[in-house]
Amino acid sequence: MAKKVTKIGVLTSGGDSPGMNAAIRAVVRTGNYYGLDVFGIMRGYSGIIENDIVPMHSRSVANIIQRGGTILKTARCKEFFQPEGRKKAYENLKKLGIDGLVIIGGDGSFRGADIFSREFDIPCIGLPGTIDKDIAGTDFTIGFDTAVNTAVEAIDKIRDTADAHDRLFIIEVMGRDAGYIALHSGIATGAEHILIPERKTDIEELVASLQEKERRKKLVNMVVVAEGDEFGGANEVAKVVKERLPFTDTRVCILGHIQRGGSPTCLDRLIASRMGYAAVESLLEGRHNVMVGILNNRMHYTLLERAVKSKQKISDEWIKIVKILAS
Repeated sequence: MAKKVTKIGVLTSGGDSPGMNAAIRAVVRTGNYYGLDVFGIMRGYSGIIENDIVPMHSRSVANIIQRGGTILKTARCKEFFQPEGRKKAYENLKKLGIDGLVIIGGDGSFRGADIFSREFDIPCIGLPGTIDKDIAGTDFTIGFDTAVNTAVEAIDKIRDTADAHDRLFIIEVMGRDAGYIALHSGIATGAEHILIPERKTDIEELVASLQEKERRKKLVNMVVVAEGDEFGGANEVAKVVKERLPFTDTRVCILGHIQRGGSPTCLDRLIASRMGYAAVESLLEGRHNVMVGILNNRMHYTLLERAVKSKQKISDEWIKIVKILAS
């Protein structure tokens, strides 16, 4: 029988994403509701190793649900991936009596949590906080909806100037290993082409298509590229396009880290709140090493080990939709 959890820690790790604060708020207030002591761990796993851990109460998380970023800060911690670092982290948690952890982050954060929990028998619950939506076991990740809406708003504005000057714009969005932001924002803004890491980029096909559109006098074209596209991102694609289509007015726009920031959308606040609540419930119910997700509008629990090994896959149907709607 699982031992009763009485004190829990919450941390944010890896890249920040809008909605993390809403998740922190939900964890703290749900924990307080059930009479648990809740501690905020600063700067991810670094905070456990450096013992930068503070008690949190209901008022600690007042007026943060609408804020981007994370009040607990975040960092990537190489030391935690060494046995000595994890042992030091465990000793610091033990001194405070913390017997459960909620980790808000991506696959790297979950990998660390899974190893740590197996070594020291501390139950860990993961919440998928990543703008990339690249974790299996959930329809949504915290921050994805905000990032996509930020990209859509920016691309809509770029289209206005593209239309005014009859230009081709090649726009790079975030997504080192996953193309969901490019896919969703590209479809939503009527992009003619979308280049993603999950599909091999046929640069000849892209050039031929743009040439054909030029013959049809379609002078406004948008190409949305994920930063992790195998061809090398927007600048590399633009280099080839400019060589092959020298009379086309081609411009590059890299949206960058604006996609990580900003006030989270209603959807991100809602899913972060639901997931934060479910994380505390999971610890109280004795669940170990699971990620809390939402599938078909129901809470869904995936083993951390499986969540980091499996990736969301972009279906062929999405690619077909892009091709048909851009024709």
